[in-house]
Formats: sequence, C-alpha cells, structure tokens
Amino acid sequence: MSTVQHGQRSSARDNRRVAFATIIGTTIEWYDFFIYANAAGLVFAKLFFEPAGADIGILISFASVGLSFLFRPLGAFLAGHFGDRLGRRAMLVITLIMMGAATTLIGVLPTFETAGVVAPVLLLLLRILQGISAGGEWGGAVLMAVEHAPRGKRGLFGAFPQLGVPLGMLLASGVLALMSGVVSPGAAFVQWGWRIPFLLSFVLIVVGFMVRRSVEESPVFEEIAQKKQQTRTPVVELFRKHWLLVIIAALVFAGNNAAGYMTTGGYILSYAANPAGLAMDRTEVLLAVTGSAALWFIFTLVSGYLADSIGRKKTYLIGYGCLIVTVFPLFWLVNTGNIWALFLGLALFTVGLGLTYGPQAALYSELFPASIRFSGVAISYALGAIIGGAFAPMIATALVQATGTTASVSLYLLIVALVSTAAVLVIRERRGIDLGINNQAEQEVGATIFDRRRADAADSAAEPANV
Repeated sequence: MSTVQHGQRSSARDNRRVAFATIIGTTIEWYDFFIYANAAGLVFAKLFFEPAGADIGILISFASVGLSFLFRPLGAFLAGHFGDRLGRRAMLVITLIMMGAATTLIGVLPTFETAGVVAPVLLLLLRILQGISAGGEWGGAVLMAVEHAPRGKRGLFGAFPQLGVPLGMLLASGVLALMSGVVSPGAAFVQWGWRIPFLLSFVLIVVGFMVRRSVEESPVFEEIAQKKQQTRTPVVELFRKHWLLVIIAALVFAGNNAAGYMTTGGYILSYAANPAGLAMDRTEVLLAVTGSAALWFIFTLVSGYLADSIGRKKTYLIGYGCLIVTVFPLFWLVNTGNIWALFLGLALFTVGLGLTYGPQAALYSELFPASIRFSGVAISYALGAIIGGAFAPMIATALVQATGTTASVSLYLLIVALVSTAAVLVIRERRGIDLGINNQAEQEVGATIFDRRRADAADSAAEPANV
C-alpha cells in the first residue's frame, strides 16, 4: 500500500479544480485541433492545394490532417520523458502554449494564390507542431485527473479530460457554423471567415494557461519526486519491459479513433457539404456535427460512471458493440441527403464513440507502472491515433473514389473496430489498483491475460503464510 492515499489526500474542492482544469485545457487543445480538421474538409483544398486539382487536392488536404498524427509519438516521447522526470503539470502548460501558437499562426497564413508553394509548406509545418503538442498533452491531462481522483471514482475523473474532445469539437464546429451561416456566409467564408476561429485560439489559450497554472502537481509524481525514484530513461524502460502492452493498448484505442475521425476529422462534413459529394448545405451540416458532439459529450460522461460501476472492460465491450452495429447505418442515413437523417446517423454513432472513449484514461493509467506511466499512457495513445485515426479521412476518401460506394468505408471501420475489440479482450481489469510508487511491483505484472501466470505468482508471494 502506498504511503499516500492517492486521490483521498486532496479535498473535494481540489478535486473539482483539477477536473475543471483538465476539461478546460483539453477542450482548448482539441478545439485547435478540430478547427484544422474541419477547415481541411471545407476550404483548405481550394486555398492551399488547388493546383493539384479537386480530387487530389481534397486527398492532400485530408492527408495534412493525418500528417500531425505521425508526429504525435515525438510529442508523446518528449512529454513522457520529461513528464516522468519533471512532473505532469509543466508538460500540460507547455503543450497548451505550443498548440495555441500554431493554431493562431494558421489564422494569418497567406494562401497559395498570394504566396505560392510557401503557403502549403508553412501550413504543414504548423500542423506538425499541432501534432507534437497533441501527442504530449493528453497523457499529462489524464494522469492529473486520474492520479488526483479517489480510488473508486477514477473512471469518472478520467472521463473529464476525455470530455474535452467532444467539447472541443462542439466549440470548433459551432464557431465554424456561426462564421459560415451568419458572420461570413458564402464567398466571404472562403475569403476571410475561416480565419477567425483560428485567431480566437489566442484568447482561449490565455484562459487555459491561467487555469492550468493554478492546479497542484499530481500526488503520485510528488511521491516519486520525494523518494527520488524517477527513472533516468523512462521510454527505454517502457519498451524494454512493456512493448507488447504498449501495442495492445494502442490497438484498444485504434477503433475509437478511426470511427471518431469520420466526424472530427472532417470526412463526413466534407462528403456531405462539398459539391463533389452530396452538396448539402454547409451550415446545416456543421450544425448537425455540432449536435452530435453534444451527444458524444453525454455518452462520454455516462461511460465514466459505467467504468466505475461495471468496470473498464465491460464498458469498452458495450461501446465497441454499439460501433460495430452502427457503421453501416451511419452512411445509409447520411446518403439520404436529408439533414435530419444525417444527424440521426451521427447521433447513433456517438453512443459507441462515447462508451469507447470515456474509460480510456482510467484503463491506461492502471495498465502502466508509476515511474513510467506518463510515457506508457502518452505513447500508447499516440500510436493508437496513428493506427486508427491518422489517415482515416484520407482512406475513406480514397475508398469511395476507388469503389464508388461508402459501404467500403463502413467495412473499413468494422474491421478496425473488431481488432480493437480483440485487444480489449486481452486486457485484464485492474480497477482499484493502488497507483502509488510503493505498489510498483504489483503494477509491473498482470496487465494482460498473457501476464496471468506472472500476476498470480506475484499475488501468491504477497499473501501471508499460513500459520
């Protein structure tokens, strides 16, 4: 048992402050990320990649969404290394500033028409900076939430930073809908209206910075620092001892991320609103995506409660079951061209999205030992994002262009969801395990069914001898 009762040491007021800080910071971080994804689906192909032609331009635009994912592991490696050695809070502040700076600068970039090839090069460089930031931010946010949480409420507290994703999507699509439908409708949106949501990031980052600076360091890391038990090379130790666990954890996330980026990555928005697709009203589609984000928020919050009451694994399995049965109906409804049917498809889809996203913070935090937890959580998340969502919009676009039907996209999502379901089945439920540094021996084994023999041996060694 750890000498510090993690999550119980802090007052209820402190816990609420941590929860609020993780939600606010993650919302701002993902607002920035989704603004880019939505703009890529709506205007970037025309403004930055037009010489490639309409079909290739949209592929390149979606590829630029995926480009950032390739750099998430770099952000995860850097933030994981310094987060395990220097603390969680510092990484949260640094990544927030990086993301905000990159997003604000995108808002003032020249287009291809005025700057030529320099414009898309600068756009891609700033997208890479967004990827590095996103790769490091999530791990710090979830560990601050989970390591501060009472032991029986880690699922709920871990869901709070997860809520920042649908909130960021809600905010991003809502602001874009406002700009597209009210402030700068029609050609004005393409000319200048798309820039305003990027520039708003500067104000949001100031707010997020002040909130995150006010939060105390994680009690688990404080204990590690007090006992001087930081690992010199946490990433090296992670892959030396737990490489298989990292892969399995990444696969757990891949199905959710691939499905999520049909909406958050701008694919359905582009497919439904662009003339080459269904040519639906752009503002109406943005409002439908905004509404689905609100439902995603609700089901993510519900999944936090479920993760504490029935366990992380069962919640995940229910969630992936929901995704599996909705991947085909989603596009059946979207393809009607009716805005209410599109919203219904997205609404049904968000049930599985929320249930497979909310428990992730608690599940990941309980998989890895304390001294390398930041590295394990951040790198698994980044790799899962590459496998699942990195190029999901581009893959979906290419599949439709090659096959002429969205059924190929549904089949692709089904396969990824089944792989993730299999990964969930080999994870062992570790709800309630002590996360402190003094319990590292128990944390080192038993995270997967492949470790069962080692875990049982460790449990037997920990039992008192019969007298």
